[in-house]
Amino acid sequence: MAEKAEHDVHSFVATVRESFGKGAARQLRRAEQTPAVIYGHGTEPKHIALPAHQLSLALRTANALLTVDINGDENLVLVKDVQRDPVRRIIEHVDLLVVKRGEKVEVEVPLHLEGESIGGTIAELDINAVLLRVEAIAIPERVLVNIEGAEDGTQIHAKDLVLPEGAELVTEGDALIVSVFTPSASDLGDTADELAVEAAEAEAAAEAAGAGDAE
Repeated sequence: MAEKAEHDVHSFVATVRESFGKGAARQLRRAEQTPAVIYGHGTEPKHIALPAHQLSLALRTANALLTVDINGDENLVLVKDVQRDPVRRIIEHVDLLVVKRGEKVEVEVPLHLEGESIGGTIAELDINAVLLRVEAIAIPERVLVNIEGAEDGTQIHAKDLVLPEGAELVTEGDALIVSVFTPSASDLGDTADELAVEAAEAEAAAEAAGAGDAE
């Protein structure tokens, strides 16, 4: 079983929000602050604002764990939901769940392929993450799926995964994670077509950008 590792915790000093609504939220974002709410463990929701740049860096990690200082009161929280502007991808709001050290939480953890299947085959992820029950301060950043030397026809299911120490699988054990197969000529044709479309789109975007610069 994989070694258990303590999750990185990012420390923040929060500002208590006293104004609400879209206008107040826009004003906060102009001041490089991100609106957030803290809830859980029977506590009243706390409406706060966090430094936007620092928060953006912390959210590069899946299931980010934060300590948030609110007027000297420290809260250990797990990022549960992130709302982003669909076009600009700016973080608009964050939901934070209060957790306790030693407490187990259910979180989706990304999967990552490690190694290479035998030559001529393709290893395809059927799902990109699994649901685990794990200690709040020991959430793994990812679960590795070893496909080194896997042959055509190999299937890896959730129950086959090597999980970090103390983690429990919540996803159905028979859920298919990876299939290894030898691609047919039609599969290769589809891949070539997709690459051609992507190349054409990239070229068109570059030309549009060039035209914009010329103007």
